[in-house]
Amino acid sequence: MTTIEQLERKVWPDPGPDATPLIRRCTELRRQPLTEFTVEDMRIMLGQHIGVSALLPRAVQVLLRDPLAEGDCYPGDLLTNVLRLPDSAWSSLRAERERLASVLAELVAGPPFSDPDLKPRDPDRLLRDAIVRFLRG
Repeated sequence: MTTIEQLERKVWPDPGPDATPLIRRCTELRRQPLTEFTVEDMRIMLGQHIGVSALLPRAVQVLLRDPLAEGDCYPGDLLTNVLRLPDSAWSSLRAERERLASVLAELVAGPPFSDPDLKPRDPDRLLRDAIVRFLRG
């Protein structure tokens, strides 16, 4: 089972006792098989710009199914971190970027669900603004 460390051919040293919880978690995630990554794991790593080439295609697949996929923070937290990545992260993923842009265009164009039994799936204003910037980009 492939890990980010294996793909990047770079092993990080153990972080040591004074490391922050985030550094310890990122080091653990670099050693975790990619097939075991959760939405939260991808959110953390992409937010730190770690393993982007391995994780961005996986994150896009999740976001195509559920653009407001949620890690441990809020609906759309994975998307927020994906949208914060530099344009260079998409250099080899043009088709994936276009597919995601299509899904996001529908998300911001459509009204929120009116069915009271369904959870609203409308992005908040800040996320909506980030989506619009992504669509223009």
